[in-house]
Amino acid sequence: MLNELAHFGLNISLVLAVLGSIVPLIGASLRRTDMMQIAPVFAILQFGLVGFAFAALIIAFVGSDFSLRVVVLNSHTLKPMLYKVAGVWGNHEGSLLLWVLILTMFAACAAWFGRNLPHTLYARVLAVQSAITAAFLLFVLLTSNPFERVSLPPFNGQGLNPLLQDPGLAFHPPFLYLGYVGLSVTYSFAIAALLEGKVDASWGRWVRPWTLAAWIFLTIGIGMGSWWAYYELGWGGFWFWDPVENASFMPWLISTALLHSAIVVEKRESLKAWTILLAILAFGFSLIGTFIVRSGVLTSVHAFASDPMRGAFILYILAFFFGGALLLFAVRAKVMESRGVFAVLSRESALVANNLLLAISCFVVFVGTVWPLIAELIMDRKLSVGPPFFDLAFTPFIVALAVILPIGSTLPWKRAKSRHLTGLWPVALLCLGLVGLAWAMQTGRSLLGPVGLGLAAWLVVGVVVELYQRVGRGAGKIMRLFRLRLADWGKATAHAGLGITIFGVAGLTAWQVEDIRVMQLGETVELAGYSLTLNSVENTKGPNYLTTLSTLELRRNGVLLTELKPERRYYPVAEMPTIEAGIDSAFFRDVYVVVGDQQDNGGFAVRTFVKPLANWIWSGAIIMALGGLISMFDRRYRVAASRRINVKKAAI
Repeated sequence: MLNELAHFGLNISLVLAVLGSIVPLIGASLRRTDMMQIAPVFAILQFGLVGFAFAALIIAFVGSDFSLRVVVLNSHTLKPMLYKVAGVWGNHEGSLLLWVLILTMFAACAAWFGRNLPHTLYARVLAVQSAITAAFLLFVLLTSNPFERVSLPPFNGQGLNPLLQDPGLAFHPPFLYLGYVGLSVTYSFAIAALLEGKVDASWGRWVRPWTLAAWIFLTIGIGMGSWWAYYELGWGGFWFWDPVENASFMPWLISTALLHSAIVVEKRESLKAWTILLAILAFGFSLIGTFIVRSGVLTSVHAFASDPMRGAFILYILAFFFGGALLLFAVRAKVMESRGVFAVLSRESALVANNLLLAISCFVVFVGTVWPLIAELIMDRKLSVGPPFFDLAFTPFIVALAVILPIGSTLPWKRAKSRHLTGLWPVALLCLGLVGLAWAMQTGRSLLGPVGLGLAAWLVVGVVVELYQRVGRGAGKIMRLFRLRLADWGKATAHAGLGITIFGVAGLTAWQVEDIRVMQLGETVELAGYSLTLNSVENTKGPNYLTTLSTLELRRNGVLLTELKPERRYYPVAEMPTIEAGIDSAFFRDVYVVVGDQQDNGGFAVRTFVKPLANWIWSGAIIMALGGLISMFDRRYRVAASRRINVKKAAI
């Protein structure tokens, strides 16, 4: 009964979404206050109904309700409770319902926090959100119904994909969806602004918190996915340029550009049309990512579905919202006149360069991702585009971006003089010295590691110089430092996090040491100053899997550091093996061990890595997200709300 009510609730929500996308738009055009005021009611009701349906699906998974097809295919009574819950979104139908839930949640948040917006803009933003919700609810109900019944419920289910039975993957998809779907609000603001024919500093201030929230969630989600791939898949890499990895990375690059572009709109009322275009592209790439993951046109370990009908439906959604938005932009972009004028040497110019580099980087990733599909369609050839292409084509733009960031942060608005760059010369000399020192200390290796160190120092020390310049001269610098806006601290933190990640990526790529050999029980090998002894390999059982557990002692200079316990698991229900690496993490390095099958001579295949700075990659991502979170609490994003409260009090 509960499942039928949930399904009925989704149908009612679809009706409300259609009405919510039409009535407020008509009201905004006619300046009918009564019709515009109904928009937040529709948004909140949609959230409540979809939330009820999602809660019912969780109850079905937790209670092992095998009358539902999606539970049969993605759950099992022996699964740990965490993975029963994670199984709700570990499949196409459930993950799509989570997508719609987050979509309605953001619409409800916009309805609540956007009450200070101009009435027509407010109504149009919520109407566009309702239109997106209606499209995805229609997709769910017609092609991906999570409450579809089976005629003869089995006694048990088929279980969740073993690769997804991991804490990292339990939380990785919700964070990514919060980022993907969060960009729908910036899209709605862009379409509403095109319909209004007005973009000003207030619009830039309104759109930035929503973009920032989506960017934070995307950063966390991408970082968690990278971390999961590192320790779960057993190949020892943190990024493989997989199509689905790229699907999340492209909107992250565009939303990063949008964040910086919105600053120019807010401060100088320039780059209006470009910022609107970025807002459209950011959500457009989220839709493209959805198509890649769920259509089956590209193969990936992360892909959810390969149903052509579903892929075609998403393509229609993509064509309507992305193509329609670009058409509207082409018609209305002329009304987005920019007022601000700036010199070539200015912060605005640096932000323009920042945007161009990020946009070109995204285009490079996009071309590399879809080129195999294009080649197959046009030339009837099977091609693959792998890490060598992306590393060669993408890296120069990120290096240029890292070089520009500290320069742009220290330049004044509108017009700068050459003297504004003098504070960075000592930083540049320091970075060049570090590059030379690292190059001299390493022997016979690439320049990648030293350059990564130099760029990291340039970004981190550049942040320090920027903060020093902002507090001015004279006494009381410490007090002025603590009185800086949270947005300044957030930006500094995020830029420093980027530097840390760059150094981690460069250091791991350039300086890692790898060893592959067959080891006998009791044998000891030496690698990069560490001793590794294979003590035992035994078969045992987990909660819902069989495992071959290996135990290895890790020593340095004869001192025992830890015991590593890599595993080879087998999930009988799914009939699928997985590999669990044994990892000893320290501040400056990871020792990473995978034990394979037993060989003909009785030994075991052992693959060992010493990975310098591995944790710096994800630490940098966490610091970047923290910087975004700090900026979210900046006073400027609360001023409008405070004014609204004061107006209400005055009226009372």
